[in-house]
Amino acid sequence: MGNNANDSRLATAVSGLDQHLGGGLLPGTLTVIVGSTGIGKTQLGIQFANAGAKQEGRRGIIFDMCARGDSQSHLEYAQRIGDWNPMVASSTVDCDWNQFFSPERKHGEYLQVFQYKGRRVTRDDLDFDTWNQWQADLNARLASAIAFFYGNFLQQVRRVVVDGVEPSNRPADSVQIHLFEYVYHQVLRKDPEWVARDLFRQDYRSFAQLASENTYNPDKIGCLLLCTSHETMLDDLIARPLEQGDVLSNANTLIYMGRTRQGTRLGKALYIAKHRGSACSDHIIPYHIEEAGLVIDQNP
Repeated sequence: MGNNANDSRLATAVSGLDQHLGGGLLPGTLTVIVGSTGIGKTQLGIQFANAGAKQEGRRGIIFDMCARGDSQSHLEYAQRIGDWNPMVASSTVDCDWNQFFSPERKHGEYLQVFQYKGRRVTRDDLDFDTWNQWQADLNARLASAIAFFYGNFLQQVRRVVVDGVEPSNRPADSVQIHLFEYVYHQVLRKDPEWVARDLFRQDYRSFAQLASENTYNPDKIGCLLLCTSHETMLDDLIARPLEQGDVLSNANTLIYMGRTRQGTRLGKALYIAKHRGSACSDHIIPYHIEEAGLVIDQNP
């Protein structure tokens, strides 16, 4: 890579978007994309993950938290957008850790954390017993999630896309937000040797030397979180208040995607609500979706 300032940015691979972001997204930070179902969030996420193959030599990974009845079509989009067939990771942990650090070990590129769909994911929708069952389900899946992230980071993956977060009136009551915040703070941003401790637990001493020899820099990893909103119109998204302490307020970069009125028709546009540590456009940025994904319209 050269000495261009943009070399330190993570390209989105969305044609025309990076220039509005001052050259791209900042490594080591959280970017949240918010928009209604069908607005193009997942396709943008696939483009971002796929761009890692060119920029870092490794595609990103996809952590799917969807619990709705409909499919997010990640694998279909990946094939169409990037001629990419992500390897599906196992949702259970192989407890034979002896080959975990091997460069030949495949950790998968796509993990769907919930193996069932159609269940509610906010506390308001759940009775006491069902809420506790969700907690038990999450705890049972944490080990597979930690292994998925840690193993890929050891193999130089530097992009994470987290998809499927459904709307909730209070983010603090969302099962999905609870899981994301754990993964983000306790895995993505944590020192690798401490992640290894959480993964190997009582077996850590047996692998401590390997863990100390195989590390990565969490500050180089970029995370894209895709959140579905109740609002469909971009103006309504821009006007929504940010609650102190929630995921949106804590994100380094926040991008809204929504519908706009264009005469008698509805179009699509995005708005960069914030992009800390970088210059960014303050325009409403129209875009359209092609077979290869999102494309920014010229002269917004």
